[in-house]
Amino acid sequence: MTTIALIVAAGVGSRFGGSLPKQYHELGGEPILRRSVLAFLNHPHIDGVRIVINPAHRDMYDAAVGDLGLPEPVAGGDTRQESVLFGLEALAKGPKPDMVMIHDAARPLIDAATISDVRRALDDAKGAIAAKPLVDTLKRANGATITTTIDRANLWQAHTPQAFHFNDILVAHRAAAGAQLTDDAAVAEKSGIAVTIVPSNPDNMKITNPDDLDRAARLLGHNYGDIRTGMGFDVHRLIPGDKIHLCGVTIPHDRTLEGHSDADVGLHALCDAILGAMGAGDIGAHFPPSDPQWKGKDSAHFVRHIVGMVSERGGIIAHVDVTFMCEAPKIRPHHDKMVKRVAELLEISPSRVSVKATTTERLGFTGREEGIAAQAVATLRFPG
Repeated sequence: MTTIALIVAAGVGSRFGGSLPKQYHELGGEPILRRSVLAFLNHPHIDGVRIVINPAHRDMYDAAVGDLGLPEPVAGGDTRQESVLFGLEALAKGPKPDMVMIHDAARPLIDAATISDVRRALDDAKGAIAAKPLVDTLKRANGATITTTIDRANLWQAHTPQAFHFNDILVAHRAAAGAQLTDDAAVAEKSGIAVTIVPSNPDNMKITNPDDLDRAARLLGHNYGDIRTGMGFDVHRLIPGDKIHLCGVTIPHDRTLEGHSDADVGLHALCDAILGAMGAGDIGAHFPPSDPQWKGKDSAHFVRHIVGMVSERGGIIAHVDVTFMCEAPKIRPHHDKMVKRVAELLEISPSRVSVKATTTERLGFTGREEGIAAQAVATLRFPG
C-alpha cells in the first residue's frame, strides 16, 4: 500500500500581503514550503511527495526545495480545489498510489505523530482529516452586534493533512469541479465519502497573516524547551538458534539471543533510554520478565507503549542513538532496515535515528561471542 503526500503550494497569499508568497517566507531559517515538505519526505509512512505550485513561482520553488530530488512540480489552478484536482490528475498518470495525503504548504508545523495517526485511520476509513475541537464560545454578529450564540458542541476546526483512498478522492474531485469547496473533506462529503476526524496537534497552525509567522517562530523555538536525555544498556546471552532480532529486524544467524521476550537487545536498551529521559523507571518495571504474558513478545509492543507514554506527557522524541557491541552478526548490511524500523516505531523521521556497532577487539564476553550488548541514548523534548 503506497501513500503519496500532495503538498498544495500554488497560492499567492493575498491575505498575507507583500510580494513574496507566504509559502516561500522563511521560518526559523528555512522556507515554509521546505519545512512542510520535509515533514512528509522524512516520514516512514510516506512513500513520496508531489508539490503543486504556481508556475510563476518556479524560481522560488527551486531555491526552496530544488535540492530534495522531488518529481517535477505540478502546475496549479486558480483555486485550491482546482490545484488539488490538477495534482491528483498528475498522480493518476502513474504509478498511481493507493492513498494520498493532501496538505497545505502553509502548515509547516505538522508533526510526525499526526501524520501517522491520519494515515492509520485509513486502514478502517475511506477518508480521514486532522482537526482540532473548538473550545471558544462562538458568536454570530450583525456588524459589531451579537445576534446569536452558536453551540460549539461537536464542532471542529479542519486542519491538514486530509487523507483518502486515491481512486475515491480522484473521482470525487472530478465530480466537484467548479463547486468552490474550501477543503478536500467537503469534496469527499459531497461525493458521499464518510470522513473520520483525527485529533490534530494544536500547534499545526496555518500561516495566513504576518503575525502568524511570529507565533509559529515562538512555537518552533520555545514550545519544547525542556530537553531531557536518557541512557539505556542491555545484554543478552547467545544460545543455539537460527535467527536473531535486533532493532526490530530479523537476521538469520547460527545462534539466537536468550530472553523472556524476543530478546531484542537494541530495542530493550532504547526503551530504557526513553524511560530514563522521562524518569519513569526501566523496562523491567513496566514489563516484568516474571509475567508470562510477555514471554516471546515482539519488543515492538514495548516500544509503542513507551512512545504512548511520551505522547501522554506532551513530549516528543527528538533523537535516538543505538550502539551494538558484538563480533557477529555484522550490523552494517542491516543498518538501513534497522533505522527505518526504529523510525516507524518511534513515529519520527529516519534522520533522527542513529544505529551503529563496534567490536570489543575480542575482549570480554562480547569478544568471546557469548552475548551481545547494546547501549542507547535518547533525547526527548517537553513543553517548558
